[in-house]
Amino acid sequence: MSRYFRLLDDMEFPGRWSLDGPFDEQVSEIDNWQFSEGRRVELACVPRFTLYQAGRAVDFSHAGVGMHIIHHRVAEVLERLGIEDVQLLPARVEGQTEPWFILNILRIIRCIDEARCEEVEYWTPEDGQPDKVGQYFSIHGLKVDPTKIGDADIFRTWGWEVAIIVSERLKEALEREGFTGMRFVEV
Repeated sequence: MSRYFRLLDDMEFPGRWSLDGPFDEQVSEIDNWQFSEGRRVELACVPRFTLYQAGRAVDFSHAGVGMHIIHHRVAEVLERLGIEDVQLLPARVEGQTEPWFILNILRIIRCIDEARCEEVEYWTPEDGQPDKVGQYFSIHGLKVDPTKIGDADIFRTWGWEVAIIVSERLKEALEREGFTGMRFVEV
């Protein structure tokens, strides 16, 4: 049976930077939620990211809810492996001259194994968000059902789109390259 891993931003990487954005040319913030919906995004500009906290650049960075910025070397690995379920949108990062990309994951799979998760909480009427009642509010110790995943190498989980899941094949390829800013947790 295939193994899968949640791809997380390694916030404990020593001396790392923290990014803010994305911003357009007028320094207006671009809606970052659109990058977690599993659909292609068309932008009128090349988004810009500033340094929220200066520090060492990492190859994989969280920037806003559900949005990740990757160094061009990470993008090259995705392309070399033939990973098709992503859209790589060019981005500019303050103080950087090399290419960077927003990693937009285009596939969402309904595969959360609620019975194996440590804790699953749902929105309730008492939360005051009637449109979210019954949806996932929080998931701890996320687990997926590999039988529902098929041949996906990278995807978001349906109903809990903040989670990025990668196959063992992709995890190992990324680790071999020694990329910084990535942490993997088996799900």
